[in-house]
Amino acid sequence: MKRKYEVVVIGGGIIGCSIAYYLAKEKVEVAVLDSGSIGAKTTSAAAGMLGAHSECNENSSAFFPFARESQKKYFELKDELYALSGVDIGYREGGILKLAFSEEDIHALNHLLVRPTVEWLNESEIRKMEPGLSPDVLGAAYIKDDVNVIPTRTCESFAKSAQTLGTQFFEYSHVYGIEKQDGNYIVQTANGDIEARHVVVATGVFSKALFKNLGITEELTPVKGESIIVHYEKPVLTHTLFHDSCYIVPRNNGKLIIGATMVEDDWSDTVSLQGVNFLIEKANTMLPAASAFKIAGFKVGLRPGTFDGHPFIGRHPEEERVLIASGHYRNGILLAPETGQMICDFILDKEIKSEWVEAFRVDRRQYMRV
Repeated sequence: MKRKYEVVVIGGGIIGCSIAYYLAKEKVEVAVLDSGSIGAKTTSAAAGMLGAHSECNENSSAFFPFARESQKKYFELKDELYALSGVDIGYREGGILKLAFSEEDIHALNHLLVRPTVEWLNESEIRKMEPGLSPDVLGAAYIKDDVNVIPTRTCESFAKSAQTLGTQFFEYSHVYGIEKQDGNYIVQTANGDIEARHVVVATGVFSKALFKNLGITEELTPVKGESIIVHYEKPVLTHTLFHDSCYIVPRNNGKLIIGATMVEDDWSDTVSLQGVNFLIEKANTMLPAASAFKIAGFKVGLRPGTFDGHPFIGRHPEEERVLIASGHYRNGILLAPETGQMICDFILDKEIKSEWVEAFRVDRRQYMRV
């Protein structure tokens, strides 16, 4: 292992790998350290929805534009990354149908329907698109641009592309401390110390120890998400179905993902019967044919939640060459490209939209109005 780099990224999930890729494109010397294997934790359990619209349930002045820009990047990234890595990210078009089962559901969709990229479909129109839907569905908001990818392949594609461009990856390299020394930073790992000009913490929900080491008082809260991987003998779904934070996602690999539970402050990595029963019931509510699905496996991930639901993306409040990229909650896959670009721009001192800098800064809590 080389002992000095321009940038050390701590965390080899989708966020860390995206950051490495965007830096490598700028010919920055980067090392990525992960305590396990690349993309094996929360990234591997994600559904892969690029839900810029469907995941934005509030009129945030910054979150939706940021998510939308990140979503758009994937249209070119799917080919760009494949050319460098040979890994197909599984980009699947079709979009999301955000279902309404009641007048209350329809009312809750109004904030989406004002956007020109969202279309209301009545009961007749929606059944032409998905004949197998539950007879209780009254209609849906159709979001054509909210496509999906396969998270593990996407992370692998980012990592291999960055590696092709010169980034070095070190798996099973647990980082237990960061110290400032002679103007640079010493990243202390189980395999020895590494010196870096810049350090990026992208360790998701597992950032607590490093945050404390760096004097950051904010904490990330785990929100456990369980999902079921299923397959069906013949194609049964063309679009992603979404209702009340649950979904059925058809993938290009012939599988479907039913997800996801939201269990707050749970650090366990096991699937519960309660969670499975909840997901099966929810799937049957949306798509009666789900009762015939064959279970291929289960996934569990710990989403990193923040106090306001938005990620921390930016400089350390007191150390400008220490950067944080954590707390992406349900949207790590969606926000990975724009997060990678933003961290890269911070390091290279490029211009960044001021509203994004303010919205995602690590110390934003103290500037919020009470």
